[in-house]
Amino acid sequence: MDSTETKPKSFNEIINGDTPVLVDFYADWCAPCKMMTPILQQLKSAMGDKLNIIKIDTERNPDVAIKYQVRGIPNLILFKNGELIWQQAGVVRMPQLQQIIEQKLEQS
Repeated sequence: MDSTETKPKSFNEIINGDTPVLVDFYADWCAPCKMMTPILQQLKSAMGDKLNIIKIDTERNPDVAIKYQVRGIPNLILFKNGELIWQQAGVVRMPQLQQIIEQKLEQS
């Protein structure tokens, strides 16, 4: 293996990083989950480097979904320094989502 290659980061490495992470738990068959994609794209362009956003398919990663008690999807979880600081199931509109995230990051 070439030393310049970097292996993909694990979920734990990502959520324990310096940048807060919003995780979107979804499934391909879930219609409300599809509604979150443009909302998350707007959020990323609004917040830029202050927030990482990743999507986790609950069907392909059931162990992670079980660990964080994801029972309904879409399910959003906000991590800061590896700590879960906010979680909500269901579609959240962009202005409300940005407000919640900024508020939670200020408090933690």
